[in-house]
Amino acid sequence: MLLDTQVNTISSQFSESNQSNNNSNYQNTSHKIEVIKRSGKSAFLDISKIRKVVDWACADKDVNSIALESGLKTRLRDGITTREIQDNLINCALELCDLDQPDWRYVAGRLHIWSLWKEILVSRGYNYGNYAQTVIDSVAKGKYDDRILTYSTAQLEEAGSWINPDWDLDYDYAGAVLLTNRYLLDDELPQEAFLTCALLLAMVEAPESRLHYARQFYEAIASRRISLATPILANLRVPNGSLTSCFILSIDDNLESIFREITNTARISKNGGGVGVNVSRIRATGSCVMGKDNASGGVIPWVKLLNDTAIAVNQGGRRAGAVTVGLDIWHLDVPEFLEMQTENGDQRRKAYDVFPQLVVADEFMRRVQNDQEWTFVDPYEVQMNLNIDLAPLWGKEFEEAYKVIEANLDGKIKLYKKIRAKELFKEIMRSQVETGMPYLAFKDTINRANPNKHDGYIPGVNLCTESFSNVTPGKYAHCCNLVSLNLANLEDETIESACTLAVRILDNTIDITIPPFGDAKAHNNRYRTIGVGAMGLADWLAKRELRYSSLTQIGNLFEDIGYYCTHASMELSKERGAYSAFEGSDWSKGLLIGCQPVEWFEEYAYSKSRWQQLSDDIKEFGIRHSQITAIAPNTSSSLVQGCTASVLPVYSRFFYDKWAKGTVPIAPPYINDKNWFYQENKNLHQDEVVKAIAVIQQWIDTGISMELLFNLNQGVYFPDEAQRSLKAKDIFNTLVMSWEKGCKAVYYVRIVQRDSFKDECTACAN
Repeated sequence: MLLDTQVNTISSQFSESNQSNNNSNYQNTSHKIEVIKRSGKSAFLDISKIRKVVDWACADKDVNSIALESGLKTRLRDGITTREIQDNLINCALELCDLDQPDWRYVAGRLHIWSLWKEILVSRGYNYGNYAQTVIDSVAKGKYDDRILTYSTAQLEEAGSWINPDWDLDYDYAGAVLLTNRYLLDDELPQEAFLTCALLLAMVEAPESRLHYARQFYEAIASRRISLATPILANLRVPNGSLTSCFILSIDDNLESIFREITNTARISKNGGGVGVNVSRIRATGSCVMGKDNASGGVIPWVKLLNDTAIAVNQGGRRAGAVTVGLDIWHLDVPEFLEMQTENGDQRRKAYDVFPQLVVADEFMRRVQNDQEWTFVDPYEVQMNLNIDLAPLWGKEFEEAYKVIEANLDGKIKLYKKIRAKELFKEIMRSQVETGMPYLAFKDTINRANPNKHDGYIPGVNLCTESFSNVTPGKYAHCCNLVSLNLANLEDETIESACTLAVRILDNTIDITIPPFGDAKAHNNRYRTIGVGAMGLADWLAKRELRYSSLTQIGNLFEDIGYYCTHASMELSKERGAYSAFEGSDWSKGLLIGCQPVEWFEEYAYSKSRWQQLSDDIKEFGIRHSQITAIAPNTSSSLVQGCTASVLPVYSRFFYDKWAKGTVPIAPPYINDKNWFYQENKNLHQDEVVKAIAVIQQWIDTGISMELLFNLNQGVYFPDEAQRSLKAKDIFNTLVMSWEKGCKAVYYVRIVQRDSFKDECTACAN
């Protein structure tokens, strides 16, 4: 371990000296170079100390440190600041980074961390080594939540002894910059942030076991085996910070509900959360209002209010709010909903800053396959004239109700429109190809796997399409806390302990978070929804020289994850009690992941006997959480974690991402020795991705952020037909396959355009 004194020594290698040192690599330097220190004082540059820093940054990496020194030589001048020298070293390392020498990104990352160490050394007089005092000072300044003082000074000193500064050196440049810029507070070091989070997460434990769990949490987080979602890592230490990642609201067809949920959307956005808002209950354009026909403006004006709320309540100035608006596929306003982000038409009925989602019924997909007609209707007219509340219905109940509605067209139902289902699906595809959206949420698939059918229904999906549960307007608003397992850093024998720890972390998170409004708090208390996810599947496969077509191995991995997480929730129920809505749920009936009976697991699981025992245990002891696993896109988090995002293939083995300060090299962790086992998503037929996600989905009880990337260039997917490029029919077939194989949602659809191929990041911004 790098001791505190060694940290201070390394981080002060640029401390300026009045000595000079002629070095053979710098013979062109004809005079002593004067440098400006961070304090504003000047001194002569000591070249030997630059060499020490360079050698330190390059240690154990497959790079030649002399190349970095040589690159810096031409950049030295009189009056240069020590910060400029450090930035120049970083830029040199980034310029040297390519597919043949990818380790330079780690050198640049270490130099960035070194600069952080130095800045904090100058600012407060020490780096690591005085954690208890750091906490006390941070609470006094209002930077840290005072609940951290649940621990005594002696306990904080003991916790400080766990800190391992060497873990700071594992980040590549992209990860180091994101960590320091997005997650760390002023004058805070990475390990201090992780340790403080761990201590706060453990404060709900019994006093005698708090430090025991805090150390386990810290080591899992700091060694990057478990990744905390952005709201937890960014906000947990801050007084009154919101920790919840995902919300879903549903709006009733009245002004009180509309404006209540718009206000709740603002509260969520203020605290940095993403929200899905379902508007399917709102009456359609041309519907009756207060007895007047053709008076309703439909859903679009209310969507526009949500759009403007997302812009106005801009997450504390960090970025615009993030709102996905869901509309059921039968709603009369669907055609205009699909056009609300185009440039044509009335700009007063446009909403460019929300993320549209269509909530799709199985009946619609069957009519697409059979090339049959589909009917749009107004939910208000259907409710008034047929006494059918269409929004909550799914499966057989929806299909029967829909038959009744269509039997009454031009009778009790006057306000409707017919269209070929396949033509509508083509319009959806056209919008996806042009804008990446709408997202697709397969409502029947989602609700069949809902363990709480006895207590409500799921109206749609969250912002990233992976998290959802029952929502009741004015009563329960879905909210979920997330972490992810970093599969790149987990060995097979550590999966169980990581799953158990992840579930405990999230259970504790529920108890310490402060939901931004009452319906969210009520949902937390009733359903205790959590989402243990995964990232780095591409790395896990590459390490084992497997492919995305290795469905058996992928299935076995996620069977283990699904089992261990579910088992951990059952064990916590023994300790702390089941979630409030457990009685009557599918869990209480012995059904397991996906609401499948034990017989299903006896047929499809690779390790069969454990599922019967788990079913029996849940019936006896309950389960702590209504939903347990959900795989988020974690695009930014994965950069900090040093792995590939989510469970998708890496976009490209090596590429440069465009950031505000220039381009940054991005590559997976095992690119040096497992290059050819990383399948590039830009060249991978998306049918393979859908099949892999479908296998994973069997073992994930909530959802998966499945982004699809279609390359339109010739010969990419059809090497035997060099002139063949992807056609609309191919994309159509892949999207239909995603529904047929049981995927719950389609997130973004991305396109690599013909003749404009560039190695740049097309991953979603989260």
